[in-house]
Amino acid sequence: MLHFELKTFNTAIDCYTQFIDGGTMVSPTVFARRCLCYLISDLPQQALGDAMQAQAVSPEWPTAFYLQAASLFSLGMDTDAQETLKDGSSLEAKNHGN
Repeated sequence: MLHFELKTFNTAIDCYTQFIDGGTMVSPTVFARRCLCYLISDLPQQALGDAMQAQAVSPEWPTAFYLQAASLFSLGMDTDAQETLKDGSSLEAKNHGN
């Protein structure tokens, strides 16, 4: 996590990948952080894959939807991104009882 904070994103990606490949624990947060590193590194297709993995691990987590939307926007898939953003917003409202 230190490399994420230091903004050494390629090294952070490598560290998160090692953690994921280790398979001791599946964490949506690790996928989310690696997704952000991919987005910042202009790798939106890889970011989308991680956002989808985060959602698979934690389907009720709005952040996974927001990351998917950001990835889709980066890929120029604006309509899909807007739908995903709506889904995330609806889920967040539901989770907060609004």
